[in-house]
Amino acid sequence: MLQLTDLKMQTSPLFEQFDSLWRRLDLEQAKGRLQEIENELAKPGSWDNPEAMTPLLQEKSRLEDKVMDWEGLLKAKEDLEEWLVFAQEDESQEILESLDAQLGVLGDRLQHTEMGLLLGKPEDRNDAILEIHPGAGGTEAQDWAEMLLRMYRRWAERHEMKASILDMLPGDEAGIKSVALNIKGENAYGLLKGESGIHRLIRISPFDSSGRRHTSFASVSVLPDINEEIVVDVKEEDLRVDVFRSSGPGGQSVNTTSSAVRITHIPTGIVAQCQNEKSQLRNKETALKILKARLYERELKRRQEERQSEYDSKEAIAWGSQIRTYTLQPYRLVKDHRSGSEMGDVEAVLDGRIDPLVRDYLLYRHGETSS
Repeated sequence: MLQLTDLKMQTSPLFEQFDSLWRRLDLEQAKGRLQEIENELAKPGSWDNPEAMTPLLQEKSRLEDKVMDWEGLLKAKEDLEEWLVFAQEDESQEILESLDAQLGVLGDRLQHTEMGLLLGKPEDRNDAILEIHPGAGGTEAQDWAEMLLRMYRRWAERHEMKASILDMLPGDEAGIKSVALNIKGENAYGLLKGESGIHRLIRISPFDSSGRRHTSFASVSVLPDINEEIVVDVKEEDLRVDVFRSSGPGGQSVNTTSSAVRITHIPTGIVAQCQNEKSQLRNKETALKILKARLYERELKRRQEERQSEYDSKEAIAWGSQIRTYTLQPYRLVKDHRSGSEMGDVEAVLDGRIDPLVRDYLLYRHGETSS
């Protein structure tokens, strides 16, 4: 049975978290800026050039989402306060159950609003292109890369996001040699961007008959999927397009036409390829999509390095500087080496339950960039 004293103990930390978070929000300023935008849009002739209004409309949409979220958070807190008053007057189980439910509502609202503050960059809202490449080690590393692929696909499912393979090259015996995964959903890039880097696995190898412990590495790169709000100008004369035959396990030809496409951006040397589809045109479209995402990421990194306040991802994806270690032997632990976050349930992590690691990393990065 629910007890009022127990429920009241749960409300205190939630109210403290609300107060701490609310001090970082400025609802009145957001509403004021919304009104300014409305006035600007209402001016005669403002729509004569619709393209010029696009940035303003995008800002309006983002502000409307913020205001709705913040007002919802405030209402959840006020509702909880009301249910506390009701419960003090009537400690029936029905009232206490409603109070307990409202505790959950406020907790969810707090977490959602906090994540909104952590994902404040325009590209954070985008879908994501996630690439995985095994390190040295042959089948062992290729199997680890496939385990990571499953982990991210399971994560996407849990968040009701759509994950589709853009391009994949299977391993010779097991696992994968490379994969590009498109993950579509709200804030997919913002949530997953901290996964970029080297992931290390320590386990008893299933491919070693002697039962020895092995260490495997795989690199993960997360790119923002370019949408209509972000323009990446790629000139046709700057591209070299090569076509070749797709290959399957062991390098065997799997079709009789040259449908695979490799696109090289000549000024930067950045390369993207796709051989997943039977259609050369579809493969070219996908390769160009990946290329644009890589060019956009390159520009983001350049700006970040100029500000000298963002994560140096070049170091993060260098071999020997792993961002996270998944240990299955001699003990069981997942440790993020940046935030210091740890999880003992390795099976849950590999099944896609990585949200605590994601949240701790975002909080860690937010603290660094705010200091």
